Amino acid sequence: MSSTPPFVSGQPRPRPGFAPSANPNAAVATHNPQIGRSQPPSGAPRAASPSPFSASSRPGPPPPFSSRPPPQGAAALSQGLISSNGPPVAGLASQRFPPPPPAQQTQPVAATASIMAPPPSAAPFPAPGVQSFPGSPPAVAPASLPLMASPASLPFSRPPPTHTPFAGPPASQPPFAGQRTSQSPSAGQPTSQPPFPGPPTFQRPFAGPPSSQPPFGGPPTSQPPFAGPPNSQPPFAGPPNSQPPFAGLPYTGPPTSQPFGASPTLQPFTGAPYAGRPSSPSYMGAPSSQPFSGTPTAATPFGAPAWSSQPRQVAPSLPGAVQAPPTMFGMPPSTPGQSMPPIPPALGHSSLAGPQVSTPSKVDPNQIPRPMPSSSVILFETRQGNQANAPPPATSNFIVKDYGNCSPRLMRCTMNQIPCTGDLLSTSSMPLALMVQPFALPHPSEEPIQIVDFGESGPIRCSRCKGYINPFMRFIDHGRRFVCNLCGFTNDTPRDYYCNLGPDGRRRDADERPELCRGTVEFVATREYMVRDPMPAVFFFLIDVSMNAVQTGATAAACSAISQSLADLPDGPRTMVGIATFDCTIHFYNLRRASQQPLMLIVPDVHDVYTPLQTDIIVQLTECRQGLEQLLENIPSMFDNNKVAESAFGAAIKAGFLALKPTGGKLLVFQSVLPSVGIGSLSSREAEGRTNVSAGDKEAHKFLQPADKTLKTMAIEFAEYQVCVDIFITTQTFVDIASISVVPTTTGGQVYYYYPFSALSDPGKLYNDLRWNISRPQGFEAVMRVRCSQGLQVQEYSGNFCKRIPTDIDLPGIDSDKTIMVTFKHDDKFQENSECSFQCALLYTTVYGQRRIRVMNLSLPCTTMLSSLFRSADLDTQFACFLKQAASMIPVSPLSQVHEQITNLCINILHAYRKFCATVSSAGQLILPEALKLLPLYTLALAKSIGLRNDGRLDDRSYWISHVASISISLAIPLVYPRMISIHDLTTKEDDQSLLALYIPLSSEHINDDGIYLLENGEDGLIYIGNMVNPDTLQQIFGVSSVDGLPSQLVLEQFDNELSKKLNDAVNEIRQQRCSYLRLRLCKKGDPSGMHFLSYMVEDKSPGEQTGGVV
Repeated sequence: MSSTPPFVSGQPRPRPGFAPSANPNAAVATHNPQIGRSQPPSGAPRAASPSPFSASSRPGPPPPFSSRPPPQGAAALSQGLISSNGPPVAGLASQRFPPPPPAQQTQPVAATASIMAPPPSAAPFPAPGVQSFPGSPPAVAPASLPLMASPASLPFSRPPPTHTPFAGPPASQPPFAGQRTSQSPSAGQPTSQPPFPGPPTFQRPFAGPPSSQPPFGGPPTSQPPFAGPPNSQPPFAGPPNSQPPFAGLPYTGPPTSQPFGASPTLQPFTGAPYAGRPSSPSYMGAPSSQPFSGTPTAATPFGAPAWSSQPRQVAPSLPGAVQAPPTMFGMPPSTPGQSMPPIPPALGHSSLAGPQVSTPSKVDPNQIPRPMPSSSVILFETRQGNQANAPPPATSNFIVKDYGNCSPRLMRCTMNQIPCTGDLLSTSSMPLALMVQPFALPHPSEEPIQIVDFGESGPIRCSRCKGYINPFMRFIDHGRRFVCNLCGFTNDTPRDYYCNLGPDGRRRDADERPELCRGTVEFVATREYMVRDPMPAVFFFLIDVSMNAVQTGATAAACSAISQSLADLPDGPRTMVGIATFDCTIHFYNLRRASQQPLMLIVPDVHDVYTPLQTDIIVQLTECRQGLEQLLENIPSMFDNNKVAESAFGAAIKAGFLALKPTGGKLLVFQSVLPSVGIGSLSSREAEGRTNVSAGDKEAHKFLQPADKTLKTMAIEFAEYQVCVDIFITTQTFVDIASISVVPTTTGGQVYYYYPFSALSDPGKLYNDLRWNISRPQGFEAVMRVRCSQGLQVQEYSGNFCKRIPTDIDLPGIDSDKTIMVTFKHDDKFQENSECSFQCALLYTTVYGQRRIRVMNLSLPCTTMLSSLFRSADLDTQFACFLKQAASMIPVSPLSQVHEQITNLCINILHAYRKFCATVSSAGQLILPEALKLLPLYTLALAKSIGLRNDGRLDDRSYWISHVASISISLAIPLVYPRMISIHDLTTKEDDQSLLALYIPLSSEHINDDGIYLLENGEDGLIYIGNMVNPDTLQQIFGVSSVDGLPSQLVLEQFDNELSKKLNDAVNEIRQQRCSYLRLRLCKKGDPSGMHFLSYMVEDKSPGEQTGGVV
């Protein structure tokens, strides 16, 4: 393999898979022309053009994310609201994607916070009625909905002719739905409903968890940033290594602080027409083809998946105009676009507060900063007046206007001002890193990413660093040359790209060219970026049929999930599928047998694996769908009496790889038992690991490392041939996730974990997870590189990928849920008031075979002031960075050392702020920077999370580590600091109030014996039931009158009463926010399940713990 970087103008890397492919179905629409050459029909040569930068018309954007054209006439199906995790029933639904509500403006918040100070008040104005955002797709008018259709009546055809880029789950067919029914639709119903949906589903606009970052505060202006503590106050002697965030700090009365003098300039989203910067209509159209296209529909293209329903429930209809779900885990939103206000004259002691009076050192739990929900929708402009705006919290609900910097959903920095020197960065103790989520789901009201085609010449790049043309490259000499913002090199402007400069020094056509005015664009890749034709969309399913898998129902659940998910695969001749089963041998199936039953081909050698056929194992979906569905229906009965307990997992994935090797593709594995025979066989380490952990063995962390290098070596080979592996672990025993997870981690895949697997409650989640996996925005055979301005250099990449050369990472698969962390270090100084630029380029193949280069740009100001660094700190991104660092340390360091390191990360930041930025304050008072005032609470929660506890199962901890490696910023905080709400009193909440607007601190003091509580962390939902709950409440929610009558496995149903309806609504709202099905479990007081629930009460003092911290 050559090590030549892929983003150069010379010979491309000889890696399998890159060929140009124009969209064969591109249609012409006069209202949305696009810069660059138009796409010729498939197989047709490009038409000659006098200029490679001529404009072409592109069609308007249908909703993205779906996999086939719309059903016609009465074949359209309805979608309904899911309220639990079981089989479906039909019901009614409201409009699918209501527009988001207008924003609420919050009051300014003080720049710094003391732990004893009352939390800043935020009195948002009541949100007016929901209004559609200009440019967003019209909402579907409520209508009577049809019944469910039979699968046989559904259309099946080629990919849709037009696509919208990566806008969200398919509006026409949500990836998360219940199981199919065989009812036929009523005539005359809307045609925008999907085939194979679950019951009718109501879907709200997707909103991430609420904001967690307040307006940027900072140190007072009355003290120089490096002046050190005043003489009257003893300096902070440095954080002890073992001191937790809250430990050993006595507290005094609440100090006062002066709020900002100016009101934030944050623009709330009011629904009024928004006038963006001027642009020529000939260049601002929607792209002609996008890799993740959808069925044309009037519904908003963005939103969380729709969910399946439970037996014996009726999905209720909801109001047509529903407020967007509240955000979560955040302080009042920061104020993007506002200039940094002066620091209050005092932090710990205000000049207006009088003398400080010492009080007993007692922490008032009610005054500890905690996340505050916010339901406002923020309109965020990435730049104003040629200056970068600080983004809103990652967990808030915001709409992005791209004016040069990319959306913060796609790329986000741990600080929004870059230190000019490495010494300044070291003094702050804060990390400098980017979180890159290239396919992050946009808000429905945001403009789609533009596609730019430069023709055969390819996109314009810097001759030295190979950076792509972007809004921050400066044109000089009347436009004849341009200066690269990344390396400073002066390049000649190509003759065909020349344009005169205006009085402001900008090109006169800058606002008409997306690559010169937008932070994110996609370039059409040329032959220069390919060494083979783009790979087809290939999906190979591998199912465990060993005795344990069959008896627990895991095999039947996997077959059912695959059968129903076939409808969500991309349509057209480029979609190919294959299937195999395995126990101690491997069973392939010849699918190319027309109407005959597929032929089983057995491979008994699990040490030297081979494929029995070179062809006919992977075939076009259109040729084998009927036979494949019949085979999936028969597999559980075929192996019903299987007595083979062994599993040849390693040999099976090797065999699947050999089948995929010629093309590349996705290998989806369903595994239920510990691999015990053949290549990569493992032995159970659970008992030995538990013994070593209990005994305090210093080497106990090694049980969280792979048992050997066999699977890692295989995974590297998989990545070379563009094979991405996802593993669905449906088990009731130890399977050694530490060893197994290296395969998806190296190939850009993901581990799904269902323990203990329940045939009653888990098939619904398994199906929805699989459906989302194959229908979410994603790309194949990708390569990514991050470039930055001179003065910084990339230090390390972190995430799920394979790295074979220092500058690039290889991603056989990349999707909307994956985040890559990139850390930086200084190698030179920046000039004050200059800007530091970052550019991420992702070369990938769409599911429809188009080769694209997605380029994301971010330019941030540089500063020499430490106070500015703290004021511009991004809490969510920094904590996600801490979380990923902790996960990477757990397998290689003793647990006590990991605790100490993450605690010191927090303490060092607070110490630097107190030492260099705070004025006179009581020696016993904890001073917190406003932007990071929740960092101690989140650090405490991280120290108590499952990955850092020594009482957890090895597989649970290994899964946590694997999950954190690629987790997005918006899900990082709820993973360690979950949301808890009371559900026994849901009926007391106002109808216009979100069911999730108020949540409870994670302390057992707030849990009553007569209450029922729901706690969710984005993955699991735990329902805790006290031992004195009112029998009527139990009857309304669960259909039983006593705690003893509750089942051990929960299948949440909806009964005909208001409380049950509201609980189901709350569960659905969480599932939509998290883009996850949310596995529900019952927890009873006094049971082990109740203790499991209480382990999430991170604010409680644990045994062996000092006050407020973790030893």
